[in-house]
Amino acid sequence: MAIPGLTIIGESINDSVPSTKALFDAGDLEGIVALATSQVEGGAAYIDVNVGARGPDLMAEVVRRVQTAIDRPLSIDTPDPVLARAGLATYSLERAGGQKPVLNSITVSREEMWDLYPLQPFRPILLSTEILVDGRPQPARTAEQTYEAARFLVDLARRRCPGISNADLIIDPGIVPIASDTEGNLKRLLRAMELIHNDPDLAGVHMSVGLSNFTVMLPPKRKDGSPVKSALESAFLTKAMPLGLDMIIGSVKRKYELLPPEHPAMQCLEAVLQAEGFEAIMAVRKFYAE
Repeated sequence: MAIPGLTIIGESINDSVPSTKALFDAGDLEGIVALATSQVEGGAAYIDVNVGARGPDLMAEVVRRVQTAIDRPLSIDTPDPVLARAGLATYSLERAGGQKPVLNSITVSREEMWDLYPLQPFRPILLSTEILVDGRPQPARTAEQTYEAARFLVDLARRRCPGISNADLIIDPGIVPIASDTEGNLKRLLRAMELIHNDPDLAGVHMSVGLSNFTVMLPPKRKDGSPVKSALESAFLTKAMPLGLDMIIGSVKRKYELLPPEHPAMQCLEAVLQAEGFEAIMAVRKFYAE
């Protein structure tokens, strides 16, 4: 069972996933449709569609074929406005039960994505990991910069899409792998979420992350053989959901749950938050060795 209040965007139809890439390479769209169907059966509320750089015709065909098989809304996932246009133009509101698609994602350097809103109104994922410095995008390195980027993108959404509501806005403050977090990015992320969550002007906005990125590069099991990716991701959810996180791009195969403070994964996460530099990585290694 999913955690109450947590919306899952099923992540599997993504060209960066080796098994999915193999399906695309083989032209196996039936296999792609089967991925969509299995994720719906697993509880996904949205289905992500990312065809990589394979072209707008394929994006349109995948959207069409997937919507023939399922009745859930889609997340059109691409930084390319041409591919985004193809996906949005093909998208059927009727097949999705009247629900708008998600467009993943818009940054301060992708303002042209807003030109697509009149074609098909969407729920934007606002990736607040960049700020503008002298008109040029730079990484948001602090919680305050991440928060200000979120504010900027929300204001831009309101200007470009009059009448858009906070309920249609999804802020992604950016998650990084815990296994390489020597710069305190987890601290930045959680503090930025707190700032966003406490801003009355942002009341009702949603927050989301690509949760599988949190445990990328980590072994699947601890020394004692217990699985840990689901545990560490659940620890993050336990920490982040009270700060307003209510959506994830994730796997329906993972067992997400809210954990008690004494759970080893929670203790690992707290140790990382207390550590600085390389000590944060050592805290993760210690968790695996126990």
